[in-house]
Amino acid sequence: MSYHHQPSITTPLTGSATFLVLAHQPSSPLDRIRKTLADIDGLAKNIAIRDIRSDFACTVGIGADIWDRLTTTTNPTTGQTSSICRRPPELKPLPVLRGAVHATVSTPGDLLFHIRSHRRDLCFEFERQLLKALGDSVRVVDATVGFRYFDARDLLGFVDGTANPVGERAVVNAAVLGEGDVDGLDGEIEGGIGGGYVVVQKYLHNLDAWNALSTEEQEGIIGRTKFDNVELDDAEEGQRSHKTLTTIEDEEGNEHEIVRDNMPFGSPAGGEYGTYFIGYSKRLWVIERMLERMFVGFPEGKHDRILDFSTPVTGTTFFVPPVETLQGLGG
Repeated sequence: MSYHHQPSITTPLTGSATFLVLAHQPSSPLDRIRKTLADIDGLAKNIAIRDIRSDFACTVGIGADIWDRLTTTTNPTTGQTSSICRRPPELKPLPVLRGAVHATVSTPGDLLFHIRSHRRDLCFEFERQLLKALGDSVRVVDATVGFRYFDARDLLGFVDGTANPVGERAVVNAAVLGEGDVDGLDGEIEGGIGGGYVVVQKYLHNLDAWNALSTEEQEGIIGRTKFDNVELDDAEEGQRSHKTLTTIEDEEGNEHEIVRDNMPFGSPAGGEYGTYFIGYSKRLWVIERMLERMFVGFPEGKHDRILDFSTPVTGTTFFVPPVETLQGLGG
């Protein structure tokens, strides 16, 4: 049997997005969640058809704590349990990585819905219908609305996502597990092949402190020029830029890309300014190593200086299952 990635993984950056993290209500049966996830493609089509030029898409992620319970069903007649698919090999909660000055946070979340469109109203309507379908089986952990800021810049003023792979095939190769990517397990890995990992983190910025820096100081921290987004040479030792710390190579010198769909969010009236980091990868260790280099430092003690101005308030890992796994949840 072949497995197909969720088509939404390859959707380009849109003008608007909603990042919705939900938790299962323990008092509620899981059947309602299973049915909603199995029908998610139909719900998405019902919204997308209203404007086919809007690039509407929704990507579904399932968290580590609920994976086994959600994908295991019980036959009401025989009482026997069966698993719809195997657990993805790297799936686990996001670890807390603590450096001398800064640390990641690990926050709960059973379901992630990354809802995207060029039209904010379509994201709104999908979220409304989705939460109605899920009803009291879930509670909202976090709901963040992101927007495209000028030419894909973050609120720090720099272009974000420059290092993303280009083209649908490159995106799939970076974010989706193939048969040769799962070691130590034989045959087709249900729940693994055709899927990938996604990590979300919500960062809040201290813009007053950031804007007090000179442009040259900001560029040194980021590793790119601010106006025209040209990559700067970085020090070979000692303090490294954000660009260098988030470039991950293995022992053979091969660079491992991830797919970022980061978006700014905030409210000037409320004094809130932030970036919602969302990274897709077929190898969870790549993102974890990236975060370790940022927070612990590389070399150790030389943390990413962007963290002096950007603080994570959430951090959760999910697995984006293949289409067949979601459909199988419906029985």
